[in-house]
Amino acid sequence: MATRQQFDNALEELRERILELGTLVEQRIALAVETLYSQNLEKANSVIAGDLQLNQLQSLIEEKCILLIATQQPLARDLRKVVAGFKISMYLERMGDLSVDVAKVTIRIGKEKLIKPLIDIPRMSTLVQDMIARGLKAYVEEDPAIAQEMAEIDHQVDHLYSQIFRELLVLMMSDPKTINQANYLLFAARFMERMGDYCTNIAEEIVYTVTGNRPDLNQ
Repeated sequence: MATRQQFDNALEELRERILELGTLVEQRIALAVETLYSQNLEKANSVIAGDLQLNQLQSLIEEKCILLIATQQPLARDLRKVVAGFKISMYLERMGDLSVDVAKVTIRIGKEKLIKPLIDIPRMSTLVQDMIARGLKAYVEEDPAIAQEMAEIDHQVDHLYSQIFRELLVLMMSDPKTINQANYLLFAARFMERMGDYCTNIAEEIVYTVTGNRPDLNQ
């Protein structure tokens, strides 16, 4: 088998693992936010327990990237593909960690009556999941235009976070008894906002892979 063919096969396997990780992270984010608005503590604990699977998969991707660089010594765009693959997996794993943090918020609130209907945090979750799906598509197709779209969606995530912050601040000021839970909900919203930032970091890596230039999409 030709060396180039070996590299292409290894790169394809790397892509498949990253797609697997991304799909799992999407599912964990959806489940974590579901536990929050349904106050399902059992599902929240399952999100926390499932983090080990994500960590193991990200470690496997990291090992594959190191092995590719050590054995194939790729140059230019090939090297960027491998490095970007490693960094994308790292950002996905961090989003998995944040989904665990959301699940922990669910556990801390417990069965206490929610101080407001949870509408915007689930909206943030939907947007983040859309960004991940677009990011995976852009990564496979090496399409910087799709990656740029992710930055526009992140603006919507940021807007929702600001809206949640203002609403919860008003609640806390009007009724001090809401402060504890409002802070937990603010944490959850902040975790979602950070996920959006990680998605734009993924978009930057995709643009870098294709063009060799890394834009700042978190502005």
